[in-house]
Amino acid sequence: MNLPQRKKKSASEYSVGATPCGCPLKISIRIFRRGNPLWLPFVAEKGKHGGLPLRNRNKKGICMTQLNFRDCTLAYLDETFDLKQIFDSAELAGWLNQENHISDFDRQILIRFQKKLIRNVHDWNESELTQNFIGPVFALVDYTTEYFNFFAQRSFSGKIRDIEMTGKPDGMIASGFRIPGKPYFCFQEYKKERHPEGDPAGQCLAAMLTAQELNQRRHPLYGAYVIGADWHFMTLGGNVYAISSAYVSTKDDLFDIFRILKSLKEIVMNLIGQK
Repeated sequence: MNLPQRKKKSASEYSVGATPCGCPLKISIRIFRRGNPLWLPFVAEKGKHGGLPLRNRNKKGICMTQLNFRDCTLAYLDETFDLKQIFDSAELAGWLNQENHISDFDRQILIRFQKKLIRNVHDWNESELTQNFIGPVFALVDYTTEYFNFFAQRSFSGKIRDIEMTGKPDGMIASGFRIPGKPYFCFQEYKKERHPEGDPAGQCLAAMLTAQELNQRRHPLYGAYVIGADWHFMTLGGNVYAISSAYVSTKDDLFDIFRILKSLKEIVMNLIGQK
């Protein structure tokens, strides 16, 4: 007796697009035909700026767009979330100009860090820059308290409109001691000077936007990103953000960077009411 053979599922694969930062990205989409209409495990959509958010179907069959911080650019975020960059921000100026004493001991330590940076910044990769300079500077400020701490490579996510934002900032200051709670400051991309990949400003802003939603937009969010020796500081309030000019850590700007980071600690203490 010849039994009828079971019809095999047919499938097709497609390769699409690039990340918002312009980096090549290949995604295979397999479409299984289970009658009519087609059943799609997921759908990829390409945006005007090369963005490629993925739309995954949840258990109810509703598509949810997912976007990783690392795939974000300023242009993509501006258009998607109606953001506006301003160049005269009272919030940013107040943070950057806040007075804070630097002890002689801290100055001597910073000079030692700086000498090592000057010798190596051109050749260090991201991990080396982190281990030898950025991490020690943050540790000297000392953000570890009973109420908040500095965390690195900890993932968090949040929903902005119909987009699920997720990622791992290189660093953040958040409530909590062992496990991060609400983020107050996001730090992004320990990039070497030559050939940085991606958009560190966009990646940092994406994390800040998500943190703002987690904080229910109750207060401004703070951030910073580094490219080689250059530090940029950021603030976000609602749909308006500002980015500072570069502070060059191989110059006397290093003491301003340290003062700004110390002021940030006081700002976070005020936000959680522990000063």
